[in-house]
Amino acid sequence: MNTEVRDESLVARLRDENQEFQKWEQEHDKLESTLAAFETHRYLTPEEEMERKRLQKLKLAAKDKMMTIIRHSHVGQA
Repeated sequence: MNTEVRDESLVARLRDENQEFQKWEQEHDKLESTLAAFETHRYLTPEEEMERKRLQKLKLAAKDKMMTIIRHSHVGQA
């Protein structure tokens, strides 16, 4: 079986069964939506730029948490 297909089925299973994964995925999606609002601005004030960078870091941290859960789930399947 293709690794990508296995990963997709694992992520789908985690979405259904793992509350921590669900929490981080929702957080990631919320941050992504908030960041998209910054993209509508032609220019950002220094404060907005700092907030955008802060949100990007939080979004990356959420993604890292999700990837950690995926990696641990891979180990559990092996």
